[in-house]
Amino acid sequence: MSFPDISMRRISLTAAAAVMAIAVTGTAAAQSMVVRSTGPSASKYPTGTKLKSTDKLTLAAGDRVILMQAGKTRTLSGPGTFGATGTIQASNTMGATVTRMLSPSPMRPRGGATRGPGDLPVDARAPNIWLLDYREGGTFCVANPATLMLWRPDMESKEILRIDQGSKSAYADIPDGANFRKWPTDTLALQYGVDYRLSGAGLAGPITVRFTEMGAIPDTVEGSVDMLMAKGCTAQINRLAESMSEAETSGG
Repeated sequence: MSFPDISMRRISLTAAAAVMAIAVTGTAAAQSMVVRSTGPSASKYPTGTKLKSTDKLTLAAGDRVILMQAGKTRTLSGPGTFGATGTIQASNTMGATVTRMLSPSPMRPRGGATRGPGDLPVDARAPNIWLLDYREGGTFCVANPATLMLWRPDMESKEILRIDQGSKSAYADIPDGANFRKWPTDTLALQYGVDYRLSGAGLAGPITVRFTEMGAIPDTVEGSVDMLMAKGCTAQINRLAESMSEAETSGG
């Protein structure tokens, strides 16, 4: 066989591989994942459901489903029947939202407590999924136990959060003007797989939180959602999905 023949065969093989890669990429991009579902039909489309491009969603009045596709979201509201995939425009707003929400280093607080220029704004939702909003109970995935921060939306008063675990108790003082406070690791170590009971600090009643280790954070939004879902960290998935949906609505 001559060298030109070998060269042409290599080119043909390369071209075939490229076509295969495009086909695979197209298939992956066409898939969607349900990241949040509320309303009468929520049980039909639970979080984590993977949908093919040919799938249809039939929603009733009051239904709201947030789909993730290629790292972006689509929000579907009932009533109506919708295709699982659709055209989603690239957006700097969406990219910035995802980066902020998934960053393993959500903040550099001044003095560990008070708010200053560039620190967290007051908001109804914590601006990063690794901040522990102590109003939310359930399983919480921890990105870095050494830097776990407690978070609250209101900064207008001093609050004292009581934390109980078994026979041990600790307190986190959140001063006036602060959204956040570091988990009191010096008096109550953070452990995985045990229940912590949180009370006080403006809570209407006690909240129970159980921590689980996140491990290495995946490189993609879909990978992060998959891992959060597998570990049962529903509140963090909801926080991410709602933030992305808002970015989508505002032009993101």
